[in-house]
Amino acid sequence: MKLIIRNTIENEFFHTENITREAFWNLYAPGCDEHLVLHQLRKSKSYIKELDLVAVTGDRIIGHVISTKARVVNSSNIFSEVLCLGPVSVLPEFQQNGVGSKLINSSVTEAKKLGFSGIILFGNPYYYHRFGFRNAAEFEITTKDGENFEPFMALELFENGLKNSGGKFFEDEAFLTSEADLNDFEKLFPAKEKGTPKINLNH
Repeated sequence: MKLIIRNTIENEFFHTENITREAFWNLYAPGCDEHLVLHQLRKSKSYIKELDLVAVTGDRIIGHVISTKARVVNSSNIFSEVLCLGPVSVLPEFQQNGVGSKLINSSVTEAKKLGFSGIILFGNPYYYHRFGFRNAAEFEITTKDGENFEPFMALELFENGLKNSGGKFFEDEAFLTSEADLNDFEKLFPAKEKGTPKINLNH
């Protein structure tokens, strides 16, 4: 399958939000909210258009990835700017074909070009370890609540990129969704039935 990774253009935003919905539906929770998160991230101050990427085969968009600005704040209230990766989405019928890997590798390459020191994410460790992501505790980085667990991971974009970046990680507030906003947003999409989650990442 010939695959092209390129920047998302604005008239593709809703389509990629629907791809995200299809990819995450009933994956970690009944239904999902990742498509709303993506929608909110694009309206936030953390948005970086160069890191909003799609995977295209022929004339069809089949996958999407976004990375946004985040920060790690240390005990002296000094912060380091990092990236937060995700959501990463591939249409279910195209999964297990390396599409997600190409999206993530392209995102990492672009992030390096932009001079960022590291990327942090919440995700499936069995998947992200293959890209070099490690438990964020190895870099003395915790969640904003001071926690560490396997799905909370970090990647240095250059040697010792996160060496002096210990502290608490704060992603954009666009990652927070309300039930009311999600219910309203869902009205824009075809009806889907909520079911039992496929993967449990509870720590």
